[in-house]
Amino acid sequence: MFSIHEYNAAVNRRQFFRKNGAGLGVAALSSLLGKVGLGSQESLSEKISHFAPKAKRAIYISLIGAPSQLDTFDYKPELTNRFKEDLKDYLDKQGERLTGMTANQASFPLTPSIFKFKQHGQSGAWISELLPWTAKMADDICIVKSMHTEAINHEPANQLLYTGSMQPGKASMGSWISYGLGSMNEDLPSFVVLHATHSSPYSNVQAISSRLWGAGYLPGKHAGVAFRSKGDPVLYLKDTAGISRKLRRSMLDGINSLNQKSYDSVGDPEIQTRMQQYEMAFRMQSSVPELTDLSGEPEHVHELYGSESKERGTFANSALMARRLLERGTRFVQIFHRGWDQHNNLPRDLASQCKDVDQGCYALIQDLKQRGMLEDTMVIFGGEFGRTVYSQGTLTKTNYGRDHHPRCFSMWMAGGGFKGGQVYGETDEMGYNIVENPVHIRDLHATILHQLGLSHERLSYKFQGLDQRLTGVEPAKIVTDILA
Repeated sequence: MFSIHEYNAAVNRRQFFRKNGAGLGVAALSSLLGKVGLGSQESLSEKISHFAPKAKRAIYISLIGAPSQLDTFDYKPELTNRFKEDLKDYLDKQGERLTGMTANQASFPLTPSIFKFKQHGQSGAWISELLPWTAKMADDICIVKSMHTEAINHEPANQLLYTGSMQPGKASMGSWISYGLGSMNEDLPSFVVLHATHSSPYSNVQAISSRLWGAGYLPGKHAGVAFRSKGDPVLYLKDTAGISRKLRRSMLDGINSLNQKSYDSVGDPEIQTRMQQYEMAFRMQSSVPELTDLSGEPEHVHELYGSESKERGTFANSALMARRLLERGTRFVQIFHRGWDQHNNLPRDLASQCKDVDQGCYALIQDLKQRGMLEDTMVIFGGEFGRTVYSQGTLTKTNYGRDHHPRCFSMWMAGGGFKGGQVYGETDEMGYNIVENPVHIRDLHATILHQLGLSHERLSYKFQGLDQRLTGVEPAKIVTDILA
């Protein structure tokens, strides 16, 4: 029987060639880099990108539950004359995969939107009356109406959207960006998650888990750090009474010394991750209180975002906090806003959800633009799939619901080299199938990485004998038509 030390020291044939090959590469690279040296992953990647980036950072506004594209961006006026037309035979011919929530319906009545649409901006984008602030910035955003996915239920759809796979255990998009680009501020995490509250008591709220911002097989330091929407944004920001900063520093040094001995003994990289987390937590005790103190923000900024920007946890407050994080060097901020799953009472609940985010999104884009940050900051807005053109449950002239629809949905992007004032892609006369310029989730991932100067084919991590990638092994394309 091997001792634990002998077991960890053992090297098989594959490991021998891999490690020695890497060693030769490192030696060669160090001679080329000269004074740059071989520091941390972050310092190296700061100096070497796959190609020139158009963006340095990103904000992803995640609408958990999937908003209805038919009531927001995908205008289908001809459906008004087909109100309540039964689509059962049409769905059978399409080979439609139905969820368990509508599979047993006797009929599938066609449901036009009750909301008014108008054209806005130079592109003439059709935008619903539910989004008046978004309509004002039509020339700043690129609306993609031809997104699609394979997933038809929330959990696998969100995992596919945020980790590139419907299977758990994969690294999240934000973690890949942190891994690929490193940090711009050692006192704050490179990837931060904000959970914005919703205002409606009627919203159908989907559960989400830390898998959506986890590091998976990547080093743990690249996982998203979730800030709380109530109380202290991060637990234990203040030292216990009687514990000075000097004493806390001494305690950490002692713990790190013990951890280093454990690492030297067993070589577990998670021990290093824990040491780095301790150090980050120590530094965040100083950086986070300053970050979250909005007293220095001018009143005109709060007026731009709306009065709710002063209330912790609201979407407006989260959007303002995202801008402050980016200013201080955070690479990737993800704002989760739940409650978009409208299977019934859609007119009431969708209106409330849109009101929560509409002004905050407009304010964020304008704020970034005024500060000269929008040109190198990506902002992405959307949910995990779309909603059906037929009603789930009872349909009336004023009320309806919509089930899940993966075949087409809408998102918008702004800044970071995306072409504002553009509508890309098209769906058929019912908003059921894509007829022009389809964009898969993997294409979105490839395009986001491309704008950050990262190749989705070259950004990889060896795990379980495979070169893991955000876009996986299936084809993915960069959507060059939506780039400036």
